[in-house]
Amino acid sequence: MRVLAIDVGTGTQDMLLFDSDGPVENSVQLIMPSPTLRIAQQVRAATAAGQAVVLHGVLMGGGPCHWAINDHLQAGLPVYATSAAARTFDDDLEKVQASGITLIDDEARADYAQAATEIELRDLDLPAINIALRAFGVEPDWDVLAVAVFDHGHAPPDVSDRKFRFDYLAERLHNQGWLTDLAFTRSEIPAAMTRLQAVAATAPPHAPLVVMDTAPAAVLGALDDPFVSQHEQVIIANIGNFHALAFHLGSGAQQSNGHHTIRGLFEHHTGELQPEQLLAFIERLSRGTLTNAEIFGSQGHGALILDPAAAKDVLVATTGPRQAFLQHGLNGAPPYRAVPHGDMMLAGCYGLLRAVAAKLPEHRQAIQRSLGQ
Repeated sequence: MRVLAIDVGTGTQDMLLFDSDGPVENSVQLIMPSPTLRIAQQVRAATAAGQAVVLHGVLMGGGPCHWAINDHLQAGLPVYATSAAARTFDDDLEKVQASGITLIDDEARADYAQAATEIELRDLDLPAINIALRAFGVEPDWDVLAVAVFDHGHAPPDVSDRKFRFDYLAERLHNQGWLTDLAFTRSEIPAAMTRLQAVAATAPPHAPLVVMDTAPAAVLGALDDPFVSQHEQVIIANIGNFHALAFHLGSGAQQSNGHHTIRGLFEHHTGELQPEQLLAFIERLSRGTLTNAEIFGSQGHGALILDPAAAKDVLVATTGPRQAFLQHGLNGAPPYRAVPHGDMMLAGCYGLLRAVAAKLPEHRQAIQRSLGQ
């Protein structure tokens, strides 16, 4: 069986066309620029040409594309957007309009697009991926599509986005949860997880689909590194371009991977941290003394301690594009850089495969046989 796993980040989108008929190392791999970077390039080309921009499609990841839109507006050039696309920049459409973006409906889009650059927003661009695969003689056939994106969720107007996201993580994991509790089939996606919903809306309607949050997917994939998985106590920190999330995993009740349970976690903004500050948070996570207040108060999302007992002999492992940010681990030992199946960049994809095995039992045996139990 074949799974197309796509881990959508800020800098790159990492893809694995997994085929259980051969060694996982022979599966086709692609590391390509992220969707938000590609959109940003198109916007900046329109800015250089002095053209208006018309945005349509669905909600997607922001960051670089949002910055490019802001620069376009600063250049005095118009930006038009449908409501669905505009929510990429803020769930509150009044704030979107206040930023200078003009909202239009789909019926009027063609009128605005006649003298403008029309750009479709979406995290999942299967036509582009299919072209890339076919260019190398690979047919883009798969049995399951698995996609990971970071989703803040649609917070109510009076609730912080940071608090809303971490409350969501805590709710999913607080009662002996496991990382795959942050993965969903198409029909299971929570209504508030609007970016995951947008991925589902742009996926083939009848294809088996599993979606998951990016950082937990990378942490789950890091457990496929045998050095990481053999430790009874491990803190795995996924240090991304925008967000840093760390899970403390320990031996305990049998979970989906058969070896670890979640003892605690925290999530922060990478850009708000200093290396020594991140290490201090990791140290307090290992001791069970980290508080939600200190993470949220320093502009992070939050912290959750499920087992406050101090741990001994904890391995600190890292993954993510900015893992070099953390140069030191606990007790002066350097952090271990996880390389599941020999490839750090595909940690999220391997986590997605584990999620598919958990969510779609009919494919579990084939995936586990290929990846190892």
